[in-house]
Amino acid sequence: MVKFYAKIVPLPPHFRQKMEQETFNGKSVYTLTQVAQSIQSMIERTYKYPYYIKAEMVKLNPYRTGHCYPELVEKEGQRVKAQMRAVIWADQYARINQRFLQITGEPLKDGITILCLATIQFSPQYGLALHIQDIEPTFTLGEMAKIRQETIARLKKEGIFDANKRTRMPLLPKRVAVISIETSKGYSDFTITLGGNAAGYQFQTTLFPSLLQGEKAIGTMLEQLNQIEKRKDEFDCVAIIRGGGGDVGLGCYDNYELARRVATFPLPVLSGIGHSTNETITETVSYANKITPTEVAYFLIGKFTDFDNKVTDYQNYIFTQTLAILQEAKERTAQHESRLQLTGSRLLTRETNRLRSLQTSLQLSGRKLLDSHKQLLSDATVTVRDFARDTVGDSQNQLKLLQSKIQLFAKQKIESDKTAIEHLSDKLTLLSPANILRRGFSITRHNGKAVTRATDLHAGDTVETTFLEGTKTMTVEN
Repeated sequence: MVKFYAKIVPLPPHFRQKMEQETFNGKSVYTLTQVAQSIQSMIERTYKYPYYIKAEMVKLNPYRTGHCYPELVEKEGQRVKAQMRAVIWADQYARINQRFLQITGEPLKDGITILCLATIQFSPQYGLALHIQDIEPTFTLGEMAKIRQETIARLKKEGIFDANKRTRMPLLPKRVAVISIETSKGYSDFTITLGGNAAGYQFQTTLFPSLLQGEKAIGTMLEQLNQIEKRKDEFDCVAIIRGGGGDVGLGCYDNYELARRVATFPLPVLSGIGHSTNETITETVSYANKITPTEVAYFLIGKFTDFDNKVTDYQNYIFTQTLAILQEAKERTAQHESRLQLTGSRLLTRETNRLRSLQTSLQLSGRKLLDSHKQLLSDATVTVRDFARDTVGDSQNQLKLLQSKIQLFAKQKIESDKTAIEHLSDKLTLLSPANILRRGFSITRHNGKAVTRATDLHAGDTVETTFLEGTKTMTVEN
């Protein structure tokens, strides 16, 4: 038997009276059992009630028997200030774990801070231990929220909280690096949604397998992000996707190192980790958080749809502008045609009048000239009859020559004016409505008037369009 030699403090009197006391050199000697029983008795008298105790559960240590023997610590930074073992009996563990699972969505596990209701007990055989009777799950959630706020404040202080949101998402993000598990339903939903999009857009996905919950997930996701960064030129963005899970199961996504890596990642990171309660820090700092993997897929498809819609809008704009230009050209042609018709008509009338006036003038001048010469001839005959006999032949010849010249001049003038009129007539023929229609143009009339502007027409108006061959009546739709 191991014995303990007391040098100063004796055992309590009521305890000494119950046993035969051994001595050594006049000093009382106590066995280890006596000391342990004394400590047990003192603790039972001093700590009569259960207490709420806050601690970090480093290890849960479940046994096959259903009992658990957690290791509890209190730290200051990385230094352990206090350490104690605890006990949760099987029936209590089943009840506590079930309630913890219902509230947090996850069972009790290693590495979480708890607030437990426990009694302080000492066993001579097993020493000091906390006998846990209950654990408050809402406190654990609160501790996680506190750490989360501290991490957010740290990222903002470092100026990197919104860094990933400022990365440039390609116009058509078709090459996607996916961090997930191949057997995950979320990953299956993601790939099926991308591959089955109604528009037939093509995507290239590359899977980087990783754990997606728990403390070990942090390291694997960081490693896969490192691998993706080495091949960043091969991808347009990164998607971190998983199925559902409780808030405690997602605690790894509030980890500072993982959140910082996502925030500073050179490619846009899309998160879809499958829960709709509070956003984790990793989701908050990512380029976009779409909750579920399916919504991430729809987000990527939406980028293609937006681009498709823009192309359609530009096509419609070009088509509308082309119609407007053609309509404007038709209006200008119609205006020119109208002007040419009016000008040709005026020119033809003017030239015809000039020709008639010239003909009348020539006839009048000819008669006057002829009468004048006849009178001169008569006068000369009377006055210079004798002299005229010698020169009458010459005078007659001159008269005839002059008469021929007058006739020739009149004929040439008439022919010249006739040629000019025919030239103008040919021009008018080329500019006639029939020839304009033959070149592919048409004339649209509304209520008998030619339409020159699209704004003169309204939906439901009936218009008549004349082509080279035939006329069609149409109704304006838009």
